[in-house]
Amino acid sequence: MPESKFGSLESHKLTRENQTSDMMLRGNKFVRRHDLTPSIRLYIAFMALTTSAIGAWGKITALSRQFMISRTFVYMLANTLHETSLTVFGNNVSEPTVVEKMPYHYILSLRLEGRCSIETISTIMKRFGIDNASVGSISQYLIYFGYLLPNTLSTVSNEIQIVVFLSDEIFSKGTPILVTVDPISSAILRIELAGSRKAKDWKKHWKCLEKNGYYAAYLVCDEGKGLCTAKEEALPDVVRQSDTYHAIAHRIGHWVGILENAAYKAIQTEADCFKKLDSARSDSVIKKRIDEFEMAERIANEKIELYEIVKFLYKCLIDELRVFDDNGKLRDRKDAEATIQIGLDLIETLGNAKLTEAVKKVERTLPTLLNYFDVAKDVIGSLEKLGIDQEALRALCLAWQWNKAEIKAKKAKRSQYCASNEQFCLEFAEGSLQEDYDNVKEQAYKKLDNIVQSSALVECINSIIRPYLNSSKNHISQQALNLIMFYHNNRRYRAGKRKGQTPMEILTGKSQEKDWIELLFDIVEQKDPSFLSFSE
Repeated sequence: MPESKFGSLESHKLTRENQTSDMMLRGNKFVRRHDLTPSIRLYIAFMALTTSAIGAWGKITALSRQFMISRTFVYMLANTLHETSLTVFGNNVSEPTVVEKMPYHYILSLRLEGRCSIETISTIMKRFGIDNASVGSISQYLIYFGYLLPNTLSTVSNEIQIVVFLSDEIFSKGTPILVTVDPISSAILRIELAGSRKAKDWKKHWKCLEKNGYYAAYLVCDEGKGLCTAKEEALPDVVRQSDTYHAIAHRIGHWVGILENAAYKAIQTEADCFKKLDSARSDSVIKKRIDEFEMAERIANEKIELYEIVKFLYKCLIDELRVFDDNGKLRDRKDAEATIQIGLDLIETLGNAKLTEAVKKVERTLPTLLNYFDVAKDVIGSLEKLGIDQEALRALCLAWQWNKAEIKAKKAKRSQYCASNEQFCLEFAEGSLQEDYDNVKEQAYKKLDNIVQSSALVECINSIIRPYLNSSKNHISQQALNLIMFYHNNRRYRAGKRKGQTPMEILTGKSQEKDWIELLFDIVEQKDPSFLSFSE
């Protein structure tokens, strides 16, 4: 198996030291070796074949160094002579050891599905007797595969596809990775290792997507300065949906946790002061400890009260983000905005400076925070045109909302509660729709999925990419990101609402017959036929 595979098989470099790195960085540059006459090539092929037949180790490397050629070129000459001998002499010549597909399958599966580090992959492959499984070789193969893959999806036949742009940044040791995802299919549309996350970077990012046929129905992102500025300049006519998670859950919900911990700490301090009362003997010590206990009790009560008030108001804010009320009717956007503003004003009256600062940030996002209500209005309008029974439609809308709540639930009891409510609503809809239930439910859920409130899916993508960043000590390359994107888009989900489907199947609506590794080899064969010729 060759140690590297970059550029032409007849690559010749001025020095052996920069042979692999130059080809990796500069592409398919080569010069034909006129000094390698047909006789010399035949000699190299014969020696390589003989070496393979007797199982001698190190001869391929020796030949590549002797004639200053790549090991890949040596294998190619051996393979050509072998095929010619089969044509002329039949099947009497023993088959040489050539590069097979299976080692690549091991490398790709262990790296992407197993999320193993390159060092671990090398150790595993060597344990099972797979030759040339050095860390350097594995790294070069992975980089080469990523080099052949794009970092931006393209539509079929230059068609235009309207999707929701869910854009955010992921960081690798301070270096931003710009990502845009389609939230419905979860497909990564573009992933880019950027030098910065300024407006110009995002404008270029979205321009590449439009060039490849993907246009934004609307944009979901946080309040990043670069993102917001780029949106105004590059996508002025596109509605921007502020990320409800970062706007409220991240800012106010974060404080609920802080205040809860502070309350428990104050309660513990109060308990400690109470225990000390028993050990007091003199009147002065008793008085001092009583004063300490009373102060600790007062502080604990204040912190408990603050926590309970903020928790209640936070729950009220979160409830106002719901699209449908308890009867499945579409809620009014203006009423929701007014209630949210009242809740924020009440939090300000508590007099906590840091909490007030968080409230001010939420208020700045309020004009774009509930834009998804307008999207929901259009979705409901399109569903009503299908002639669905109104009561059944409301039940389906409420069931969809409970399904979203179940997905977001972090505790088992909450998840079970949401699932139970969803099932109750679905049973009501089924009783009304009868034989049309399955078809109507599928259509309703599909359209309702276009209502996107947050960029939480990017956090899921972050959780997918993060293990690769950690195993590479955050030294990530664009080629590695290309490979991760290809794997994610073409892998088949094994659980969840997308179970049994790949992101590309959902995005394109076309069935994917092959495994993602086979699809990758199809691309490799198309762009570099000589690479796969060794394994045939």
